[in-house]
Amino acid sequence: MKLTDFSILFCGVLLNALAQLALKAATEVTGPLVATDAGVWQRGRELLTVPWFWFALFAYGLSVIVWLIGLSRVPVSQAYPLLSLGYVINIGLAWWLLGEVPNVQRVAGIGVIVLGVVMVARS
Repeated sequence: MKLTDFSILFCGVLLNALAQLALKAATEVTGPLVATDAGVWQRGRELLTVPWFWFALFAYGLSVIVWLIGLSRVPVSQAYPLLSLGYVINIGLAWWLLGEVPNVQRVAGIGVIVLGVVMVARS
């Protein structure tokens, strides 16, 4: 895989991971959305006022466009495994930005995923 192609796909993965983190930040503002809670619709409406929610939607939309550009350049069987890099990005940023502390088992599992991504990217 060419560096340019990898960079495009990586940007798509990064945008997707940022969208996840922004959704989490948005729900930190509104509180949990619980299906059995009578106020779930109220919380859902509250989400519409949280800037992090709108950033997440924007990041998702942009990630789809960037990913589409990447897919037009490489086989999907080579591109799709790169989405797993989102685990690495997400665990690092969630630790740094949200204070979520990963355990050893989670880090080891992500290490196995990274090894697989490297193998696929080099094929």
